[in-house]
Amino acid sequence: MAHLQDDPELEAIKRKRMQELMAQRGGGQQSAEQQEAQEEQKREAAERRQMMLARVLLPEARERLSRIALVKPEKAKGVEDLILHSAQRGQITEKVSEERLIQLLEQINEQTKKTTKVTIQRRRNVLDDD
Repeated sequence: MAHLQDDPELEAIKRKRMQELMAQRGGGQQSAEQQEAQEEQKREAAERRQMMLARVLLPEARERLSRIALVKPEKAKGVEDLILHSAQRGQITEKVSEERLIQLLEQINEQTKKTTKVTIQRRRNVLDDD
């Protein structure tokens, strides 16, 4: 599989994302045409992102990732970002299997693990017998 480092589609996505960020910082009033153009750019970027993921993931892995996205979209996006960045850097030389995707998810879960602490405070003077 070819490395995705010199991918022109990826460069176009980066440029459009930078334009979007600059537009958000600029704020101000935008015409309906500008908003429509931005929405179209977002759709195209999302489509290209899915095409790149299709090149990197095996069908079973794509299916699992889409199921995860239904429940936890932020986690799925994080995994997608991780996979795409790894592919760009040449760290992924073959398509990602479902087992490898599960390993990535477990690694991310370990890194983002939240510990919750429950403290139970009992009322003491409520049940006094007189």
